[in-house]
Amino acid sequence: MFLLKAQEGGPPLPGPGARNPAEGAHAAAAERGHALFRENCAACHAEDATGGRGPDLIRSALVRRDKNGELIGPVVANGRVEKGMPAFPSLTSLQVADIVAFLQAQITLFDLHTRFGPYPNDIPAERLATGSVEAGKAYFNGPGACNKCHSPTGDLAGIAKKYNPPDLEVRFLYPSGVASTAVVTLPSGEKMEGTLVLNDGFYVAIQSKDGWYHSWPANSVNIEVHDPLAAHAALLEKYTDADMHNIFTYLETLK
Repeated sequence: MFLLKAQEGGPPLPGPGARNPAEGAHAAAAERGHALFRENCAACHAEDATGGRGPDLIRSALVRRDKNGELIGPVVANGRVEKGMPAFPSLTSLQVADIVAFLQAQITLFDLHTRFGPYPNDIPAERLATGSVEAGKAYFNGPGACNKCHSPTGDLAGIAKKYNPPDLEVRFLYPSGVASTAVVTLPSGEKMEGTLVLNDGFYVAIQSKDGWYHSWPANSVNIEVHDPLAAHAALLEKYTDADMHNIFTYLETLK
């Protein structure tokens, strides 16, 4: 957990005597949650929840929107297998509530800290770049087949300067911002192509190149989806811990 002290000219931090019973109960829940988080989550999200192998939970929109575990609970119970996060069905609702209390306490401390200076963008690369540059480069050009889509002298040139270390690690593990496309074949045999908007098993929708929105019942058409990030999702099921550390360490040299 963060250890903060009041800064000169800033508001004083509340002491133990300032707590009312509700605050004391929340603090106790956060302490229990810290122990649970350390045991189950810290290997990927770091003990202070600022991210490592997994995303930074302090800056997570889902975590910040959560009320009483309604968003975090399902993620913990079911996991996010497509992103490499396992399920934790053995954790009880009370234990999840304690983890939520811990994350809320961390967010409160983070927000107080950032009133006086930046965090966590100042996490040094050394904390994350603990692998082998040579092994990371070999995986990039070998088993990972990253070089089929990316080039250290092309799209990745200067990538370590473009993103701070935590963001760089999250971006290579969980890339986003690239839309899937789809080719929809109608019963008549006509094909329509565009950006995939919806494919939930009930309806299919695309936005065609001319900007028009088209949708159909899923059982009335055939759809072929092209996901440019599919290779990244597939790698999440193959990476070892060493692979991830090695790749990140290699990417950190691309300055």
